[in-house]
Amino acid sequence: MALIGPLSTVRAQLAVTPALRVALDYVAECSRADGAARARLLAAAVGYNARVELGGGVFALEQVYLTKPRATGRWETHVAHIDVQAVIAGEELLETADRARLTAVEDRTPGQDVIFYATFDAGSVLRLGAGGVAVFFPADAHMGSLATGSEPALVRKTVVKVPVGA
Repeated sequence: MALIGPLSTVRAQLAVTPALRVALDYVAECSRADGAARARLLAAAVGYNARVELGGGVFALEQVYLTKPRATGRWETHVAHIDVQAVIAGEELLETADRARLTAVEDRTPGQDVIFYATFDAGSVLRLGAGGVAVFFPADAHMGSLATGSEPALVRKTVVKVPVGA
């Protein structure tokens, strides 16, 4: 089941393995006012998408983008990784659902570790703002980067990929 909340709450509720500790420590660096990762994200232009290797198979995808309408979103899951998603600046909506309730339409595993699903309108909607963290496990279908209103908004985010079982 997905975990959502401030970093301190997620850290307290998550059974933290060494790999998850690396992920959460990186999110903390992105959240600190003097953190190098935060400075990099705040300085980046829209369209920035960089991979940062964190060790032990853990890596982060730093992203700067404009949110999109729900109609253009895609449901997805991952098989080999847990997603630790953290909004550093801005706000977006995410939806989540048990993947067993969705119908797969495109399987890009193992190469890209993503499975996409057909449209599904019965997910739970989450609002994730600056400082918010969402952890999605392989059973958690999710659709992110969604606009909170009628206009796109700027979001600066990191998605840390943690190998399952690490």
